[in-house]
Amino acid sequence: MANLTTTRFPNGLTNVAENAPFADLKMPAPTLFHTYFEDFDYYVAGDWTVTETDAGATQALADGDGGLLLITNTAADNDLVSLQKKGESFLFAAGKRLFFEARFKVSDATDSDVVVGLQITDATPLDVTDGVFFIKADGAATVNLLVEKNNTATTTSSVATLADDTFITLGFYYDGSSQIQYSVNGTVLGTSVTTNLPDDEALTVTLALQNGEAVAKTMTVDYVFAAKER
Repeated sequence: MANLTTTRFPNGLTNVAENAPFADLKMPAPTLFHTYFEDFDYYVAGDWTVTETDAGATQALADGDGGLLLITNTAADNDLVSLQKKGESFLFAAGKRLFFEARFKVSDATDSDVVVGLQITDATPLDVTDGVFFIKADGAATVNLLVEKNNTATTTSSVATLADDTFITLGFYYDGSSQIQYSVNGTVLGTSVTTNLPDDEALTVTLALQNGEAVAKTMTVDYVFAAKER
């Protein structure tokens, strides 16, 4: 017997106008947004620009519900591993909404540096010139949101706090105009202005982990999502 609590649309559901090319498509048209979603059921190293201080660092799928990527650093202080999706394909543009979200955890919430978000391709993600991203510095568990263009940043401080080996979901939403909202674990908590919005550089998904002491750290990524209105 069918589940009577499920909402059903046997005639379809659309997100386009009546005179649009996909007016009779019985599902939302996927062409309205450029969308990237990686759930890490698969990991293809060639899809990423990988920067490692030491070649002993590893990036590999890990067992766990939902698909997981495990990034493992080497054991010297300030050893870095960063992954940036090849192909800078997300540009902040006036009138076009943009969304980003990632769920991840780190083994050490204090003695590590972490970057998650959209940046230009750069071997130094902790000191990049352009991007919108979350960053956590060594020595504290608090996370900041940076909106940065041409090496000038607007910083929203203490938007979240990490805990050792505990998943957190961080996201932001650009309204296409004057505001970036940020969210933690699915709840919008505040906003940042777009004074230094990087609107002249295409960006890419960026994940980075750097040790804050001479002990190897890990970062486990459940998923990463980005979508930009066409």
